[in-house]
Amino acid sequence: MRLDNLFMNLRRAAVLALACAMAGIVSTASPAAAAGIDEKLAVMSTWSQPTAASYNAWNAARQHQSDWASYAFDWSTDYCSSSPDQPLGFDFRLSCQRHDFGYRNYKSVGQFPANKSRIDDAFYRDLKAKCATYNAFVRPACTSLAWTYYQAVAAFGNLVVRDADLQRAADLKERGELAAAKAQANA
Repeated sequence: MRLDNLFMNLRRAAVLALACAMAGIVSTASPAAAAGIDEKLAVMSTWSQPTAASYNAWNAARQHQSDWASYAFDWSTDYCSSSPDQPLGFDFRLSCQRHDFGYRNYKSVGQFPANKSRIDDAFYRDLKAKCATYNAFVRPACTSLAWTYYQAVAAFGNLVVRDADLQRAADLKERGELAAAKAQANA
């Protein structure tokens, strides 16, 4: 067996073991066998929690989708739907992609209503984590948009952000950039 195949199988087994452990089940399915609904739900639950570990596990699987073919997951996305994927330069694409993953896959197994609020909470956590990567001067604009995006999906189940919300965040970002420039000039 090639070394990269060995690592791929070990990675898949580790994520599956984590999913099963979090769900409190033990899996006996082989990697080639089609995953049963309980296994699929366990993995989906693991990947839709509002935690960094859940996001990281989902993102690792997203990067190796073929390893999960037996689960028949829907990996398709339109990112942030009709709202900007990168509003004001803040990159929300992966947060929106994980949100789409949760919505699409829970709908496909008829378990969406019971899981919607958790998927939306994970979306908000992902957006805030992304905002934390930006400097403190523009971060308020990003977190304002994160809240707006979250409120849209929580209330309406889809992501439609108004121009006024984007303008409010743009004003916050501009004030932050001016404050950063002033702080740098005074340093």
